Amino acid sequence: MLTYILRRLAVALAVMLTVAVVSFLLLHLSGDLATAIAGPESTAADVEKIRVQYGLDRPMATQFLDWLGAALQLDFGRSFYFQNTVMELVGERLPITLKLGAVSLLLAVAVAIPLGVAAALYRDTWVDRLALLVATIGQAMPNFWFALALIVVFSVGLKWLPVAGNTSWLHFVLPAVALGYYAMPSLMRLTRAGMLDVMGSDYIRTARAKGLSPARVVFKHALRNAIIPVVALAAVELGFMLGGSVVIESVYSMQGLGQLAWDSIARNDYPVVQAVVLIIATFYIALTFVADVLNAALDPRMRTR
Repeated sequence: MLTYILRRLAVALAVMLTVAVVSFLLLHLSGDLATAIAGPESTAADVEKIRVQYGLDRPMATQFLDWLGAALQLDFGRSFYFQNTVMELVGERLPITLKLGAVSLLLAVAVAIPLGVAAALYRDTWVDRLALLVATIGQAMPNFWFALALIVVFSVGLKWLPVAGNTSWLHFVLPAVALGYYAMPSLMRLTRAGMLDVMGSDYIRTARAKGLSPARVVFKHALRNAIIPVVALAAVELGFMLGGSVVIESVYSMQGLGQLAWDSIARNDYPVVQAVVLIIATFYIALTFVADVLNAALDPRMRTR
């Protein structure tokens, strides 16, 4: 088990390093950063001054190692546009994104698990087909289109909820629904598959033979075992939702990390873009590592390794 964890940790660190290299190279190979920072009306002397000021005249490998060393100390430099340190901006915006991700995941789990259990208990009935239809629509429908549809119906039409912002809990309802619906199908399908597998096992037949009530058999014995892989998948889905918040936060004008990334890309604010990409990737890789370890810890075959 320890060997497996160390191996997965090494893979996670290698992936993080790859993300850092790729994000650094993509930004620096997309064009002349000094020219982009100086603007279209700058002179050659202005461009050269900025190139020296930001160290862009040094070799690419030197620039990367300096940036990576500073990033490991949580120093991502200063924003070109906002004129604040990048970590100050991240510190202001990250709690909003984490709150949105947490609420979205709770909504997704609250819908997916009961729907998956119902689909398994009433397999091949209209309940099962309805649950699979809801999951299929969630997988096929772009989340930005669903977000806009929610605005049209609940904000513009019914006027129940605010269109944009993040000043109150009401502002999180529509974004959380739009983002949570993106994660719900996979959680629902895994719950359904797990329940179908568990309900046919020997210990469930034994529990029924003892005369236990159907509710106790389902919720105390079957669901408790079927939900284990769902918990691990939920951790991975949280990482996906943090990355997908860029689109949802832009649609609802929420001042989170996703909106910060969008604004920084539009304004060529490269230090912020690099930091946001690395931070979101770190969250996703860390959550995936936790899910892998959790699955391994709950797998009896891994305990002997």
